[in-house]
Amino acid sequence: MTITTCIFDAYGTLFDVTSAARGAAQEPGFEALREIWPRLAEDWRRKQVEYTWLRAITGAHTDFWQVTGDGLDWAMEAAGLSDPALRDRLMALYEELSAYPEVPEMLAELKQAGLATAILSNGAPKMLAAAVASAGIGDRLDDVLSVESCGIFKPARQVYDMVGTRFGCTPDQVLFVSSNGWDATAATGYGFHTAWVNRAGQPVERMPWRPQTILTDLTGIPDLAKSL
Repeated sequence: MTITTCIFDAYGTLFDVTSAARGAAQEPGFEALREIWPRLAEDWRRKQVEYTWLRAITGAHTDFWQVTGDGLDWAMEAAGLSDPALRDRLMALYEELSAYPEVPEMLAELKQAGLATAILSNGAPKMLAAAVASAGIGDRLDDVLSVESCGIFKPARQVYDMVGTRFGCTPDQVLFVSSNGWDATAATGYGFHTAWVNRAGQPVERMPWRPQTILTDLTGIPDLAKSL
């Protein structure tokens, strides 16, 4: 069946989650971050994702802003950093994450082809609205779907259910795109066509399913959507 709808994860897929730490490291007053920002960014992202899984499993849901702050607190302590001003600045920059360079043109191509486009994210609505506005891509998206509508984080099936509810499509009409291997893998199991944007060259997750397409960036998404 022809693809009608292209759904994107937000953080790490459309938006560069390392840009907050990288940006803060270049600002006056945060010299302590200059040499260690890559490690901080990696730890921050890892704990942020782990906390979504733990909260989903234990039924202790909170919004993604809280999870993001908790992950940052862990990462800063691990790096020996205790500067409240730095924490505040990193959280502020997280609301203004840079989009990857290919994102605006890629989304424009999908819209020109007549496809519906949307974000499906763990992010809280205010966080996502800020990131979309900062990237200037709001006019290239039909919707921004947050897990706050169902109260559990990905990869719970209830989250993927939101796509069909919103767009009136079946799973085989959806191309789901994520930079998170676990997300793309789970979405394959759900029944979506999937593309894993494996920017870091990581191994495929050892799960019952695997992403159907693996890319290194988003430039090939319009051609892929047309070919399915």
